[in-house]
Amino acid sequence: MKKLLLFFSVIFFINLSAQSKGKDYSEILKSKNIYEINAFLRDAHPDDPRRSVLKPRVMDMMKEYIKNALPGDQKVKQIQDWLAMLKRRPSTKISFDEMNAIIKQKQIAKYQRELQVGQSAVVYTPSTPKNVYIAPTDATTSSKPIATIPDAEASEFNMLMAENPIEHKNKTVKILNSLFDNDPNAKECIVMIENKSDCNIIIRIEGIGNTKYRLPVPAHGDNSIVVQKGDYLFTGIVCGSQYASQKTIQKPLMVALGSSAKK
Repeated sequence: MKKLLLFFSVIFFINLSAQSKGKDYSEILKSKNIYEINAFLRDAHPDDPRRSVLKPRVMDMMKEYIKNALPGDQKVKQIQDWLAMLKRRPSTKISFDEMNAIIKQKQIAKYQRELQVGQSAVVYTPSTPKNVYIAPTDATTSSKPIATIPDAEASEFNMLMAENPIEHKNKTVKILNSLFDNDPNAKECIVMIENKSDCNIIIRIEGIGNTKYRLPVPAHGDNSIVVQKGDYLFTGIVCGSQYASQKTIQKPLMVALGSSAKK
């Protein structure tokens, strides 16, 4: 009877895990793939009995990979991080608050470095206006672009990026103060925009009355700004496409936009 009960329990957890995430882990016990097992441990129910088998297995696989890795292998650092996490917790799953904390520490390190080195830490080459091509939507037309939008924001972007040393230092100090400030009653907080696209963008942040901010964000880069807490409309042009989103800012916020066409 106990064996029968255990059998149905295993089936229940297999179905629960697969259905909850929409992934098929029915053959996971046969897997020899670090990434697949790692994904299972993140997705599976905490009481799934397969965890007791797969967690030590994937940890051994990670140790073996690190041991045999070639010099300069870019995967090693990520696998070392996963291994360290698995020694302390059931999986490598990171909560929203933990992810925010990691991003916060990276931003602190970035702006502390800029403050110590000065504006020379920020290398920026002004961009020249370019055309953004819009692909045809009519299936009967050729694959050639049928319209272009001139990059009218290039000059404004260059102007916003070209801070003088005093402005840059003041902004950096303000951002660092905001990053270190954990006071829930603070009237301001930081907003970070990550630009994953191939185009420079300007994010316009508009609040009540005359409260407006402009944040230039280089392609494949990020930028931060300290704003008054409140309700805002975020808008911008990302490689020719309009972006608009309403956001209520009461705590530090990170927004990721666009995706690179490069593989």
